[in-house]
Amino acid sequence: MKRLIVFLPALWLSASACAGTVIYTDSTHPVSVNHPDIPVVYLDAPERLQASIFGTLPANAALAERQARDVLSHPEFIAQQQQLAGAYQGLMKAWSLGLTKYPAVVFDDKWVVYGTTDVSMAMEYMATLKGANQ
Repeated sequence: MKRLIVFLPALWLSASACAGTVIYTDSTHPVSVNHPDIPVVYLDAPERLQASIFGTLPANAALAERQARDVLSHPEFIAQQQQLAGAYQGLMKAWSLGLTKYPAVVFDDKWVVYGTTDVSMAMEYMATLKGANQ
């Protein structure tokens, strides 16, 4: 597995700084080690949620509009809409950070290790680079 690290500013991340750690991935690159205190952003979540909410819309525009309106008027759509908004927030955060590949582990919105969802491995890789830069 090829790993690439990008230092946004050239500062070091303390090994205890997991509070600002986020894993960015998609459903085809599952998280290898579960860390319940580290959020995982699935970049394909908006697409998957929309498909589960709306299903496959018919090619006929009038029928598709009717089906979509039925979904939008359903009482449970409010909760689904909130889930969808949250999924898009994660996607927009990844975009604002300039992530170019996934999976990626991001520390404090400053340091990125591409190619893994394993936070421990990403931290070890960064420690290796710090040692090489001294």
